[in-house]
Amino acid sequence: MRIVRNLWPWAAAALSGALLVLCFAPFDQSWLAWIALSPLLAAIWFGPVHERHPLLRKAELGYLAGLVFFLGSLSWLTTVSVPGWFVLCLYLAIYPALWAAIVFLVATPRESADTARSVWVSSWRNLLTGITAAAAWVALEHLRARVFTGFGWNSLGVALHGNIPIIQITSFAGVASLGFLCALASAIAVATVRRLMVEARGGKIRAHFDFTLTLALIVGVFVFGLRMLGGSEGKSTALRVAAIQPSIPQDVKWNPAFEEHILETLSRLTDAAAAMAPDLLVWPEAATPRGFFEDRIVNEFVKEQAEKGAFALLFGTLILSHEADYNAAVMLGGGNAEPQVYPKSHLVMFGEYVPFRESFPLFAIIVGNLVPADFDAGAGPVIFRLQKPAVALAPLICFEDTVAHLAGEAAMLGARCFVNVTNDGWFKRTAASRQHLANAVFRCAENRRPMIRCANTGVTCVIDRFGRVQQTLQTPEGDSFAEGVMLAEVQVPEDPALTFYARHGDWFSGGCLAFTFAVLAARIVRRRGASA
Repeated sequence: MRIVRNLWPWAAAALSGALLVLCFAPFDQSWLAWIALSPLLAAIWFGPVHERHPLLRKAELGYLAGLVFFLGSLSWLTTVSVPGWFVLCLYLAIYPALWAAIVFLVATPRESADTARSVWVSSWRNLLTGITAAAAWVALEHLRARVFTGFGWNSLGVALHGNIPIIQITSFAGVASLGFLCALASAIAVATVRRLMVEARGGKIRAHFDFTLTLALIVGVFVFGLRMLGGSEGKSTALRVAAIQPSIPQDVKWNPAFEEHILETLSRLTDAAAAMAPDLLVWPEAATPRGFFEDRIVNEFVKEQAEKGAFALLFGTLILSHEADYNAAVMLGGGNAEPQVYPKSHLVMFGEYVPFRESFPLFAIIVGNLVPADFDAGAGPVIFRLQKPAVALAPLICFEDTVAHLAGEAAMLGARCFVNVTNDGWFKRTAASRQHLANAVFRCAENRRPMIRCANTGVTCVIDRFGRVQQTLQTPEGDSFAEGVMLAEVQVPEDPALTFYARHGDWFSGGCLAFTFAVLAARIVRRRGASA
């Protein structure tokens, strides 16, 4: 029995990590998001307390849960670098570890020996405990999305991407609000089970206001979403878009021997797209084998393609110069004499730059030749102006459509539609593309703007302003990785209002961070006062 008593918290922590993995692609069991943290919380609250290092032991439980979650959900990174995948997961697991420590320190009711006066009998105490735990979870996801430029991929709320009514609350409080709801539900589920056990021993079952209020909050958010979906959509402009998916394998994309093949593929698909008479033609990230501005052959080739019809051509390319190196998006035509250029402003850690490259060279050694040098970051969002029809576009490159504040800043600058150009070919036919899409959905729901996604190997699609995937490029057999052209008519709102989230940004997650710091500070002050 002692072995079971000591081991069950570790099994529970690992179970939470596994449940979190199942919430995301390729499994997409989003319903598990409501209880995924429950086993870990049970381990923190009811597992044996280490006599000498209780806080560290609880943090270790959180670290195990985080490690299982990130190793499983980010396993597609092994197609690029196994050491890089492992090191990144070792780092990301720190955040669930910190959460477990915080929960143990400030959100763990101390059980009374008297069953009749058990702390778990109080609905209000349970609710406050759940709110504190949920706020701490959101606070740490907020930090994870920002430290070292951030890696907010697969935050807990993203698991609900397919529940269209419930994700409408993100236009008010961002995807963090969904993570809060899920963490709160997990906490109240554990508290309710514990309370029922206590009350069963006492022979009296009381009203569970904590459970009722939590359920009412979730239902209220769902009803709010239904009302938003049923409201008037207002006037919109029909934008005819053709998006090209060349499906160039990553192992040949930068091979000089395949440059002619890549250009021929782009030309052939552009011919097919031009015949569809689009207003906007989109190529994916880094579409050309060499830089548009630096290489004469590529420059002439792209301009030739742009003259195949009365459309604007938006494409990804590299800008490599003595002054700076950028991963960029460029738009030609569209009623504009000069190219419009957006240098990518949010760089991917270990993908476009190596943190502490000089001071901690081990990171660069682990990544190897994948990131031989760091890209430079642009100043921020740029709006591309399309004249006919008159539409303001905000290009987002690669994983930038997973960065909430960046899309919000673009909306503030007047963007009416997002255009994501990406290359998920690095990750082959893995769940990376579907996870990427799941994260991108929220930029539309948060800002009430549609998005055009053009990928090298999928998922190329159109997302409406409510976060619904309206059209996807795929074969009749359902293959979304195949080469092809997607023609879509995107309804772009003519005069979209700025959502509360667009105007105020991450106020909710920032508030959770401030609340968590305040609770921690109060706890530290009380402990010092008690020991004085």
